Amino acid sequence: MHNGNASIVLHSVCKSFGHIIAARDVSFSVEPGEIFGLLGPNGAGKTTLLRLLMDIIRPDTGSIQVFGRKLGENDKNRIGYLPEERGLYTRQKVLGVLKYLVQLKGLTEPQAKANTMKWLDRLGMSDVKDRRIQELSKGNQQKIQFIATVASDPDILLLDEPFSGLDPVNARVMIDTIRELAAAGKIIVLSTHQMNLVESLCRRVFMINSGHQVLYGDLEEVQRCYSDNSFLVRSNADYSGCPCILKAFPDGRGTRISLNPGATGRELLSWLLESGAHVDAFEKAVTPLEDIFIRLATPSRPPEQGRDYK
Repeated sequence: MHNGNASIVLHSVCKSFGHIIAARDVSFSVEPGEIFGLLGPNGAGKTTLLRLLMDIIRPDTGSIQVFGRKLGENDKNRIGYLPEERGLYTRQKVLGVLKYLVQLKGLTEPQAKANTMKWLDRLGMSDVKDRRIQELSKGNQQKIQFIATVASDPDILLLDEPFSGLDPVNARVMIDTIRELAAAGKIIVLSTHQMNLVESLCRRVFMINSGHQVLYGDLEEVQRCYSDNSFLVRSNADYSGCPCILKAFPDGRGTRISLNPGATGRELLSWLLESGAHVDAFEKAVTPLEDIFIRLATPSRPPEQGRDYK
């Protein structure tokens, strides 16, 4: 069941363009202070969902509530959207473009300038305010695009590949900033193909493939449900002598061990201790979100039916 107090609620949303199904029976909710992962391969329907949330397009059937109601014209200024493709006026100067875009969200010129300067300073970009956008690196252009999204102080942020073009230092700045915005009560919908960042930032995820909802729920529960009978072990044991092991291979933090069908972790641990091995770590192996994504997005197989992990 969806939380009736959530700021975003989609219920049984369907949207088609001719014979192309962009969304079929999609339902999910997002709550204040949440960073929600919106996942899917290219062409899966993610952009359609973002446009539906902004009321750029309307669903064929189903309902969308934002702020507890159908989105009204006055509500649209409370949503900030960072598109995957940059939409900046590249021949214009940074400060002028940002002020203009922020004023489009209903702020006065003094408010727009003050907010813009605050964010330029926060992201270490004050020194480029008088430069033309086309003179900036791709990473700095991305930071300017992000400032255009957040400087009007929206309640909802729809971020489509916000880390595009950023080096590791600036990606870390972006991660910290997104976390701070969520801590301040903003709703953040994060769409990205960087699964490691989804694992770092998101508690809940939703995945769409060919317009079909294939995954929705708590990330840890999703990973647990998709994990096979495997364990991550750090020890000095010779695993070739264990009868319950199907295969063992290095896994960065130790050895990933897959057990034979019917075998249990208790059996493995008992064998390790009885063999006299020194065990430094023993834990259930968690399937990386990237592996789950690939499994559900493989084009050679039909989309799996939607599964909820709530």
